[in-house]
Amino acid sequence: MKSVLFIASVVLFVTVPVLLKAQSKTDRVVGYYLTYDDETGKEKSQIKVYKAANGKYVGEIVWLKEPKEANGTDKLDKNNPDDKLKKRKVIGLLILKDFTYDAAADEWSGGTIYNPSSGKTYNSYMKLEGNKMNVRGYIGKSWMGLGKTATWTREETQRK
Repeated sequence: MKSVLFIASVVLFVTVPVLLKAQSKTDRVVGYYLTYDDETGKEKSQIKVYKAANGKYVGEIVWLKEPKEANGTDKLDKNNPDDKLKKRKVIGLLILKDFTYDAAADEWSGGTIYNPSSGKTYNSYMKLEGNKMNVRGYIGKSWMGLGKTATWTREETQRK
């Protein structure tokens, strides 16, 4: 009986760190990221990336540098092609959907990114490089070159 307990504890001692390391590698993408305006280069929004209930990674807008329109109303998803969705607030929009971790490429792929400025959705992948995340949105296949890459900066906490 003691040898069975000893073997069981050795197995746990060896496998738990391996499982935790694998999980932490896939969850590295989880956090807050600052985005920048394409034209000015100034900070624009903050995105919270997290693992959804289905196990895929998603991201929502949690902060905007300019959350209000000139008339003082909340910014809305007015460029959405679906008329029913045009009245949604931009803060809270889920703009990253359905990403999974690809260990071979060390990136999160298979997802989409929605651009509320244009109302368009693109295929997408994300790749971490230190405290920066390169997010590429593209049409067709990623290798076709029909896309754009944005670099987001990781932040420790959510902005208010």
